[in-house]
Amino acid sequence: MADATDSKSVEGNLMRVQPSPPAENFPQDSSLSAKDRLIFALDYPTLQEAEKAVSMLGDHVGLFKVGLELFVAAGPSIFKAIARNSACGTFLDMKFHDIPETVRAAVKASAAYNIRFVTVHASEGKGLLKAVVDTVQKGTKVLAVTVLTSLRQLELRDIGIDKNLDLLDLVILRTRLAMDSGCAGVVCSGVEVRSIKERVGQGLIAVVPGIRPAWASVPNDDQKRITTPRQAIVDGADYIVVGRPIRSARDPVQAADRIVEEIKTALHDRSVHS
Repeated sequence: MADATDSKSVEGNLMRVQPSPPAENFPQDSSLSAKDRLIFALDYPTLQEAEKAVSMLGDHVGLFKVGLELFVAAGPSIFKAIARNSACGTFLDMKFHDIPETVRAAVKASAAYNIRFVTVHASEGKGLLKAVVDTVQKGTKVLAVTVLTSLRQLELRDIGIDKNLDLLDLVILRTRLAMDSGCAGVVCSGVEVRSIKERVGQGLIAVVPGIRPAWASVPNDDQKRITTPRQAIVDGADYIVVGRPIRSARDPVQAADRIVEEIKTALHDRSVHS
């Protein structure tokens, strides 16, 4: 279970992410509480299950992420369910990846639902990124997906990316592309977030998925570049996305609260060293 204290299944992956001291001079948005920074992934197969989770966790997380599985199953009804059962914002994580005109139309259609964040793949270049930035309604922020957290260096080579291009360099390249295109931020792994803040821009919003608390166990985990909630925040993440460690926990509310406390501690450590 996700809240088991025996966390051997994640220790191997976490060991390769070496702890680092708090990131210095990373500005904090004082308007964001620790809870505001926790995004819960509503990865459920039905609207009913998702709505139950929203009702249960609405006072314990900051935003709800709607991805492909739930949107295909429930459609726009999920946005109404979130608004009906909580005061949380909505993160539309469709990772748009198509020709600019098609994506522009899809983003325009989402304007009716008061979306806080929308994602688009950075790999298609400035044309697609600018099309989305120019189309979103006021109040919606565009996040560019750099490299999926399920990928490692070896997989990049398998899909034809230059074997001499380091994964971190690719993430930095796409982050600069996102910034030049007017995106508000990026989605990256916790492994790269410190480098993004230091090398590209501290003003960019960094949203970090692939979060695995040291106390959580995620069987058959497909996430490769992972980190803990505390380490992600210490290294400069503005938001973290957590799904299975909360969703599969014996007590999801307790799991969410535990992660929020970890974020609080990390924010304190970050402020002390800034």
